[in-house]
Amino acid sequence: MKAPDADSAEATAVKRWIENFVVGHNLCPFARRELERDSIRVVSTDATTGTELKSALVRELSRLDADEAIQTTVLVHPHVFNEFADYNEFLGQVEDLLREHELEGIYQVASFHPHYRFANTQPADAENYTNRSPYPLLHILREESVERAIDQHSDVGAIPQTNIALMNQLGSAALREQLENYLKR
Repeated sequence: MKAPDADSAEATAVKRWIENFVVGHNLCPFARRELERDSIRVVSTDATTGTELKSALVRELSRLDADEAIQTTVLVHPHVFNEFADYNEFLGQVEDLLREHELEGIYQVASFHPHYRFANTQPADAENYTNRSPYPLLHILREESVERAIDQHSDVGAIPQTNIALMNQLGSAALREQLENYLKR
């Protein structure tokens, strides 16, 4: 398995998605600051198995430990867990990995996938696009940074409902087209 690639087509597409979709729609009110500070690391792995992906994740966690300038890492994994059910099941292994490496409470991993689906929603529901991305990815966040951002935000509890309302306003067809556009460039 090659070293993670920050210049791959997949990493580049995800960077554009973060800039234009996540920050552009203000889905994460904390992302703009980190984007402007250039403290978001986006890399793609060529992992094709869960074991290889866990190894890539451990390397990225180590990288975060070694480099305080990186606030968050987005690990794109286009060749493994393309089916959402398999990806969703793998997330339990990610939590186990954090516990095994005694990193629970230090890092958390947010989940994004092209076919993300919240419980009790239909596949085409617009609200699923709050967590849909051009490729499957694992978003590693520093727990301390998350807590600090939450403390500075006036109403963090309103973010999910605001995002759902926006996604419903934009509609599934327009959102699907936006997401597909990141794959075409």
